[in-house]
Amino acid sequence: MRPLDVIAIVLAGGKGGRLGELTERRAKPTVPVAGSYRLVDIVLSNLVHSGISDVWMIEQYLPGSLNEHLAHGRPWDLDRSWGGLRVVPPFEGAEGGGFAQGNADALARQAEALRERAPDVTLVLSADHLYTLDLRDVLETHESAEADLTIVTTTGVPDPSRHGVVETDDDGRVTGFAYKPDEPATDVVAAEIFAYRTTTLLDAFDHLLEAHGQLEDYGDQLVPYFVENRHVVEHRLDSYWRDLGTVPGYWQAHMDVLDRTGVRLDDPRWPIRTAAPVRLPARVARSADVQDALLAPGSQISGSVRHSIVGPGCEVAAGAEVVDSVLLDGVTVGPGVRLVGVVADAGAVITGGSVRGSDDVVTLVGAEGNVAERAPREE
Repeated sequence: MRPLDVIAIVLAGGKGGRLGELTERRAKPTVPVAGSYRLVDIVLSNLVHSGISDVWMIEQYLPGSLNEHLAHGRPWDLDRSWGGLRVVPPFEGAEGGGFAQGNADALARQAEALRERAPDVTLVLSADHLYTLDLRDVLETHESAEADLTIVTTTGVPDPSRHGVVETDDDGRVTGFAYKPDEPATDVVAAEIFAYRTTTLLDAFDHLLEAHGQLEDYGDQLVPYFVENRHVVEHRLDSYWRDLGTVPGYWQAHMDVLDRTGVRLDDPRWPIRTAAPVRLPARVARSADVQDALLAPGSQISGSVRHSIVGPGCEVAAGAEVVDSVLLDGVTVGPGVRLVGVVADAGAVITGGSVRGSDDVVTLVGAEGNVAERAPREE
C-alpha cells in the first residue's frame, strides 16, 4: 500500500485574547515557552518528527512576529523546493478572501487549494497547546478505522466546559460532541488535532456553506456535522496535554515543566526545534541563590531564584527574590522586589517593592511593569 498523502494545516491566526497583555504585541504562536522556545515550535516539531513535511500555516493576527520566527521553515528543515512550509495570510480580491471569523472558517477558505492539491488526509492542528505526539499513530488509527474524521482526545483537563467535549462507544467511535457545554457529559475533550478524509471535508464545506453561508469555529458546525453524518473515531492521547490559552494555564504548564510532571522538552529522541539567537550562557553571580530553576541563555542572576523559569536576557538583581514565577525575555527585577506566582511579560522592568501573588493566584505583570491581571490558579 502506498503511504498516505498528508497536508498539515496549522491554525495560527487567532488573537489569543484570554492571555491578556501576553498577546497584545505578538501573535499567540510566538508566546515564549520554557525560556528557550515559542509555542509554535511545539506543533512544528511534532510534525517534522512524525515525518510530515507539507505544512500550511494559516496566519491572521499580527503575522509579522510569527513570520520573523518561522524563518521560512529553516529551523524545522521545512525550507524546501517541494512541500515544506507554506505561509497562508489573509487576502482580498478572490473567493476565500477576507478575515476569517473562526478556525473552521479559516479552514474552509482553503477549500480550493485543497481541491487542487488533493491530499488523502488533511491534518488540522492548533498552535495553542503543549504536548508531544507522534502523529503517525493518529494517521494509523484514521486509516485502519477507515474514518472520515479522527479526533485526538484527552482527559484530565481542569475545566472540560472550555473545550469540545466528546462521547464515544466501547469501539472508539465518536457518538456525541458538544462545544463548550455548560454541563459536560464526559471528561473527554478534543485536543484540537483533527485528521479529515479530504474528499469528505470538501463535501462538508459545500454542504455547510450552502446551509449556513459562513462557518465559525470547528465546534459550531463542522465537527457536529461529521459526528451526525459521517464515521468519526477518537485517538486517545494518554500523555501530557495542556491548553495555554489562559494566563493561569500558561503559568501552570511551566510549573509542570519544572516539576517534571509536564511535557518533556529535552527528550533527545524528540527535540523541540526553534529559531533562537545565539547568546552567552546564563551568568550566575556569587550572591545568587538558584534552586530548581531553568535559566535561559543571556540571563544574569545575582538574587534568589527558586522554582522559576527565567527567560533570555533577564536580570535578577542582588536582593531580589523570584519564586514560582515565569519571566519572559528581557525582564529586569530590581533590588528588594519579591515575585511569587508571577508571569512577567517581555521587557518588564519591576522595581520599587513587591509584586506578590499568593498560593491560589497568578499575577500577570505587563511590559510596563504594571500588574495587568490577577486570576485564580488552575488545578
